Amino acid sequence: MNEVLKKQLDDAVGLYNNKAFIADDPICIPHRFERKEDIEISGFLTALLAWGQRKTIINKANVLMKKMDNEPFLFITQAPEATIGQLDDFVHRTFNGDDCITLIHALRQIYLEHGGLETVFSKGFKIGGAYEAIEDLHQLVFSYPHLDRTRKHLARPSAGSAAKRINMFLRWMVRHDKKGVDFGLWNTISPSALICPLDVHSGNTARKLGLLSRKQNDWQAALELTQNLRIFDPNDPVKYDFALFGTGVSHAAFPYL
Repeated sequence: MNEVLKKQLDDAVGLYNNKAFIADDPICIPHRFERKEDIEISGFLTALLAWGQRKTIINKANVLMKKMDNEPFLFITQAPEATIGQLDDFVHRTFNGDDCITLIHALRQIYLEHGGLETVFSKGFKIGGAYEAIEDLHQLVFSYPHLDRTRKHLARPSAGSAAKRINMFLRWMVRHDKKGVDFGLWNTISPSALICPLDVHSGNTARKLGLLSRKQNDWQAALELTQNLRIFDPNDPVKYDFALFGTGVSHAAFPYL
């Protein structure tokens, strides 16, 4: 193990994994809520919107929460069809009102018929880890009526995607380090089983540090990165997402580079 790199990664985690990180990150949306289901649903929808500038993501997620009367669980489970239909004017980049309504209907069934997002993800993790969990979610969501266009908004590892936004959502729900950023709501999934969210920022930093050799930011790259991070902390490898993403997005100088 490279002890120098480990110390610098740990120091970078300490720099970003604190409550000051929340305000400018999409995780601020689920932090507005206290009810477990509200945190899950708002977090899931926010994570699916999380591409582009973080300020825009937060603004759009706030708009969506307002349209859901800032009670996402009650909206998901009880809103009449006419009210759900009022989401048809929501838009964020290529994610439109039809996509939003499709996911709201799927989430309703997930909570009313399948025990909620934690139950669905936990079953997949028990069968085949993060890969199986994300694949099973995709299959379940799109077992209900939907437009083909909406399928692109929910990543699939089998299609080669790094599934960054879903892995980020899982980090939010599963990690429990008492730092006040990630929620640690789901104790049915071990943090050691998570896959590190991988995007342009974290990928570039990881390659510069020698933690990632694969050039594409795909599922195989996410697995390679996570496996290398497990060398530094096998119980909680994804905590280093704070170091890689935070350093990359802030363009801070990483001492080891």
